[in-house]
Amino acid sequence: MPVDRSNPGKRKRLLLIFAAVLVVIAAAYFLYDMLVLSKRVSTDNAYVAAETAQVMPLVAGQVIDVAVSDTQTVRRGQVLMRLDDADLQIAVAQAEAELAGAERRYAQTAATGDALAAQANARGADIGSARAQLALAQGNLERAQIDYRRREQLISAGAVSGDEVTAAANALRTAQANVAIARAGIAQATATRASALEDRAANIALTRGTTQATAPEVLAARAKLRQAKLDLSRAVVRAPIDGVVAQRNVQIGQRLAPGTAAMAIVPVDKLYVDANYKEGQLQNVRVGQRATLTSDLHGDDVVYHGRVVGLAGGTGSSSALIPAQNATGNWIKVVQRLPVRIALDPRELRAHPLRVGLSMEAEIDIGGDR
Repeated sequence: MPVDRSNPGKRKRLLLIFAAVLVVIAAAYFLYDMLVLSKRVSTDNAYVAAETAQVMPLVAGQVIDVAVSDTQTVRRGQVLMRLDDADLQIAVAQAEAELAGAERRYAQTAATGDALAAQANARGADIGSARAQLALAQGNLERAQIDYRRREQLISAGAVSGDEVTAAANALRTAQANVAIARAGIAQATATRASALEDRAANIALTRGTTQATAPEVLAARAKLRQAKLDLSRAVVRAPIDGVVAQRNVQIGQRLAPGTAAMAIVPVDKLYVDANYKEGQLQNVRVGQRATLTSDLHGDDVVYHGRVVGLAGGTGSSSALIPAQNATGNWIKVVQRLPVRIALDPRELRAHPLRVGLSMEAEIDIGGDR
């Protein structure tokens, strides 16, 4: 608008009004900067991330069925793929047979203990019988000694013949031998009973304090059976979490070893954002502060709300495989960025889903309550 130079007063008033407007704008911007902008730090160098679950078999086997594909939504426990379980079923049958054998051996050991106890009792009876035989032999020996002495005294008077004396002497020697045999029988019966008692003690040691259910051999066989059944159940690979299938790299007919990465599952309702802030913006950033975020996918109309849950332990360049080094002397300072992790609201994620790797704009309220 042209200024009327013929009226200096009006011109002065217009200049004053213009200066006042500039002052008001400057003051408003100063207040806005002090009250709003200085209380927030923002960046557009932010990306969606998640703790991806890697799906891998825990047993070896050939893939006979793959029930999902990339981008498919799955629920926790849903079947993802199946492995050939023929060998695993054989292992279960073998473990069941070994368990039955262990239980039978324990029962046999317990029954053997009863038999050994009966044998020990029988050997005790043998000792009694041997002692009775010894008493009988000793009685026969005494009679043989008396007969021999009597005939020996009568031989000088000619009352007995030499043959009778010889027969008496032979009977005495036989009685002495029978006594020795009886004593040896007692020793043998005693030794046999001691051996039976030792065998019974060894048998008792195998079963002392245990039952068929708690015997070590039975427990080991039962544990092997549980392991075989667990391996058999692992032939069916299920989803560990809710999410979306990604990076599927397994096909039917492929043989997988334990620990082979078959696919990944992204938990789309448990995403977070790694916002890379300049080092000069982090002075007042603290865990627990509120943040607002927008995505290029949904535009500025959809605002996500989150909280700062942590700051990385180092910058991205410091974590690189080969950190940048400058040894030439031509050093130029480069502003570094530190990742700040922001957790998102699961309800907002369900209403407006995001995907890993999408770009975000993040703004942290460093002046608000945590």
